Amino acid sequence: MNCSTLLSLVLMLVELWPFSLSTQNCSTQNADQSFTAVRRVKRGWVWEPLFATEEQTSVVPVYVGQLKSDLDKQDGNLKYILTGEGAGSTFIIDENNGKIYVTQKLDREKKPFYTLRAQVINRSTQLPVEPESEFIIKVRDVNDHEPQFLDEPYVATVPEMSPEGTSVTQVTATDGDDPSYGNSARLIYSLIQGQPYFSVEPKTGVIRMASQMDRETKDQYLVIIQAKDMVGQAGAFSATATVTINLSDINDNPPKFQQRLYYMSISEEAPVGTTVGKVFAEDSDIGENAAMNYFIEGDSSDVFDIITNNETQEGILLLKKRVDYESRRRYSIQAKVENRYIDDRFLKEGPFEDKTIVKINVEDADEPPVFTLENYIMEIAEAAVSGSLVGVVTARDPDDDDCPVRYSIVHGMHLKRLFSINEYNGTIITTKPLDREIASWHNITVTATETRNPEKISEANVYIQVLDVNDHAPEFAKYYETFVCENAVSGQLIQSISAVDQDDSAEGHHFYFSLAQEAKNNSYFTVKDNQDNTAGIFTAKSSFRRQEQFSFYLPILILDNGTPPLTSTNTLTIIVCDCDTEVNTFYCRYGAFMYAMGLSTEALVAVLACILILLVFFLAILAIRQQRKKSPFSEKMEEFRENIVRYDDEGGGEEDTEAFDISALRTRTIMRTHKPRKKVTTEIHSLYRQSLQVGPDSEIFRQFISEKLEEASTDPSAPPYDSLQTYRFEGTGSLAGSLSSLGSNVSDADQSYDYLTDWGPHFKQLAGMYASSRSVED
Repeated sequence: MNCSTLLSLVLMLVELWPFSLSTQNCSTQNADQSFTAVRRVKRGWVWEPLFATEEQTSVVPVYVGQLKSDLDKQDGNLKYILTGEGAGSTFIIDENNGKIYVTQKLDREKKPFYTLRAQVINRSTQLPVEPESEFIIKVRDVNDHEPQFLDEPYVATVPEMSPEGTSVTQVTATDGDDPSYGNSARLIYSLIQGQPYFSVEPKTGVIRMASQMDRETKDQYLVIIQAKDMVGQAGAFSATATVTINLSDINDNPPKFQQRLYYMSISEEAPVGTTVGKVFAEDSDIGENAAMNYFIEGDSSDVFDIITNNETQEGILLLKKRVDYESRRRYSIQAKVENRYIDDRFLKEGPFEDKTIVKINVEDADEPPVFTLENYIMEIAEAAVSGSLVGVVTARDPDDDDCPVRYSIVHGMHLKRLFSINEYNGTIITTKPLDREIASWHNITVTATETRNPEKISEANVYIQVLDVNDHAPEFAKYYETFVCENAVSGQLIQSISAVDQDDSAEGHHFYFSLAQEAKNNSYFTVKDNQDNTAGIFTAKSSFRRQEQFSFYLPILILDNGTPPLTSTNTLTIIVCDCDTEVNTFYCRYGAFMYAMGLSTEALVAVLACILILLVFFLAILAIRQQRKKSPFSEKMEEFRENIVRYDDEGGGEEDTEAFDISALRTRTIMRTHKPRKKVTTEIHSLYRQSLQVGPDSEIFRQFISEKLEEASTDPSAPPYDSLQTYRFEGTGSLAGSLSSLGSNVSDADQSYDYLTDWGPHFKQLAGMYASSRSVED
């Protein structure tokens, strides 16, 4: 027996010793209480701790241990009885000597112990000799389970270039054996694959870095960890797990240009923003650690620019300013690249940047003419005579051959009518006088075209300012409506005036006011210049009489400060108003209007009264006419609450039933039962001929009226309201007979109207009409 086995046995005995003592004491106390009749000085159970080893297979029962009472004399008088978990099936007892056997294979992982009860009785009396006592049979563990990794698969990530000893991850295995007995559940970890880059702690399963590794060399490692029970002793079970370890990137590599020298070219015609070329720097890192920025160093940064394509990490070289082949044909620029995000831990290894040289050749192209200025500003005085010089524009061909150019004006025919340009030398002149007050600036566009290649055109803006000349005299700022009261006192201000001038004064306008020469002797009003471009009109006398003079016309002279100064005479009309001293504008306007009309107030009131009387008389006439136009049947209509509809429809005769569809006016929901209509024409012919022989009280006539009434009542095409139908009886006493054609079976063409001449003078005109119609047909 080795030391480890002996140590385990001792520990087990120490654990079970208190349990045995407590069981023995308990059994003794129970026996004393239960069997007071049997007086014994000393009695109790005697047994050792009971264990059964798991996973044992045998054809015969395996001995576990023995229960023994101190009263057993080995004479066969006592009987041992076993009850509890597994009694009689898993465990059996020899009733003669108390030996216990196990008959089945046990599994500690399913049931680690069994609780049983034992009792001893006398065979003769069947009375208990020992009280029933409870005891436990523990299942002793054997190493029958392999370790298991429950968290597979394992994936871990660690930054590249991590120092030795850096923890990567931890793996843990479990064992189903009893950890409190033996070494069956004691695991130890070891590294099967992964040296020399990683290591594992034997007891904890923590994987650590064993050396620094570069992701750019290899970014993924597969590490195999083994877990072994029995502390790795012979016969132990083991299990393995694979751990995938990825190295995450850090910025430990600077960018590097693929080339040390780049050659590019650009046409001098290329506009600003044209891509000249691309440069590319490689960085072994990935993600944001490979992000970089490109720069241009030196004086060429004002002509070229470089931007970074964040998707491809390329440097795109752009034209920042147009180049000229004739001025400079070659550029050499230095491009620099550096990482956008830098890890300070690796700065000691060198700067994270790189440089390269880019040589750019400018290609010659046929360029359009170039003006000496992009924008020209010229001046000319207004009212300058036609043909006056405005200015000169100049353009030249920048190419070496220096092709001649021609000039022209574009953008607006009205500008061509004002200006013209010499196509050979670019001289701009006026074609008509200019007026600053109409337009103070004129914007024209001048083009320059190569003579050998008309497609090469360039433009320049010419801004022409028309300088002001004092050619407009000042005038009143507005129309002044001036009144003076009849009772005005001398020296009273009656009007303030000001002036405007269409000209533009560089020093600001200043106007001077005075009476015109012809009004110097005016004894009624005076003008006072306020020296602020305004003046006041004052009375020079008191008491004006409107009957003597209704209005005054005061000529005022206004002088400006232009060069040369201009003057104008403006007339101020002053109307005398019938007021005290203060002017009431509305009242004065009314008085002026009445005076101009030559009417007094009383006359105006009389005129208005006449107009009002005529208006009332006219309205009364209209009301009377409207009253006469009322229908005489209005009261009757209101009584019957119906309408009489009159149709003046000239159709094709009595047989024309298609002239008007009366069913459109009838409500379909009240349709009466329709009776088939009779032959109207034939019936009327017959009844009419009979009516010529009878009076209106004849039975035939009454029958005709009744049938027509019934027919109108049941006709579905009749109007949806009451209607009046009139039937006239011509009588039988007329010498002329009936004028109706209903009783005739012949047409108008077959009849002779000669008998109309025998009817008398009343039918003379009718006879003449039919006679003339007959002659035309013949």
